[in-house]
Amino acid sequence: MQFKNIIGQKPVIDRMLSSYRENRVAHTQLFLGTQGTGVFPLAMAFAQFINCQHKQENDSCGVCPSCKKYEKLSHPDLHFFFPTTTNDSVKKDPKSELFLNEFREYATKSGLYITQSGWYNHLKVGNKQGSIFVRDAGDIIQKMALKSYEAPYKVIIIWMAERLNDSASNKLLKTFEEPPENTIIILIAERYELILPTVRSRSQLLKIPKIAATDIKEALIGRFDLDYEKAENIAALSSGNWNLAQDLIENTEEVQANFIAFRQWLRYCFKPGDFIELNKFNADVARLGREKQKGFLNYGLEVVHQSMLHNQNHNDLVLKKDEELDFSSKLAPFINAANQLEIYQLLNEAVYHVERNAHPGILFTDLSFKLIDLLQAGRKSGRQ
Repeated sequence: MQFKNIIGQKPVIDRMLSSYRENRVAHTQLFLGTQGTGVFPLAMAFAQFINCQHKQENDSCGVCPSCKKYEKLSHPDLHFFFPTTTNDSVKKDPKSELFLNEFREYATKSGLYITQSGWYNHLKVGNKQGSIFVRDAGDIIQKMALKSYEAPYKVIIIWMAERLNDSASNKLLKTFEEPPENTIIILIAERYELILPTVRSRSQLLKIPKIAATDIKEALIGRFDLDYEKAENIAALSSGNWNLAQDLIENTEEVQANFIAFRQWLRYCFKPGDFIELNKFNADVARLGREKQKGFLNYGLEVVHQSMLHNQNHNDLVLKKDEELDFSSKLAPFINAANQLEIYQLLNEAVYHVERNAHPGILFTDLSFKLIDLLQAGRKSGRQ
């Protein structure tokens, strides 16, 4: 991956290049950014650049033997570690080394814009959630004990570092603090708070922001040959997430399904007269896979955010169209100072508990009753 092929993120790329030119490259770095912002591609482009045999001023050459191997994710001094779990081919003691071919295949197919849910779907693990185990930590230490095979730097990329379990994290603390000479460790994470403080303190933080809408629009036009208006609409709806922008092109059905389901759920909670129907709804959601449950809840977070923008008269920032726009504008008066923070926290915590394998029936029932009370509080506040 070359910097020129990354969507947007020019200020971040400039910082990376400056750190290299000024000899300020930290041996252990934490790249922090949400899904679809290009964190993994940025890590790959930086690693490829520092090991390029014929560097250009602002990018790797893309044609030297080192770059060619990086493009195939197969450089002998590049090592990947990532969440794994058991599946049909690995029935016990999973670890990254056993899934390297699958990871390379998935990352290549995704253009390096990889996601946790996409990875689990590629592995066909159903509702299981992966971890980076102490077995992986042992392999990391072993890889780092070896000298570089051919590159100036040996690069260790730990993707979804928040999935390092406590035992693995603690085993790697000394390694993170004092890696061997000419070794660079790049931790990639979405959730800063899920990483042990002792790990965070041993790494240099680089925050990756959401991609600018103009950059997504240009990429959509260039890569998908979309007309200007459609590209602009999708870029606005994508919220700085390149993966979401692609999904909006290829799969509008899931977005529509989440909209219909979330609207119905709020109707049940807003007028809590028929608890039988509400319980049926909760049971239906509980039967969905965890990734679909997270998608439903994340859609809810998005709707709450759009309603808050309505209330603040930032209608130009509202990223909804047609029925969704009408729904968020009608909901807005009931999402106010009396409940907006609590609702947002409630849905965000629910995503966290889904990821931690909470019982979905209990989770969504509890969530519904709390939401009933919060919507009533918002209604009363709106009348005052």
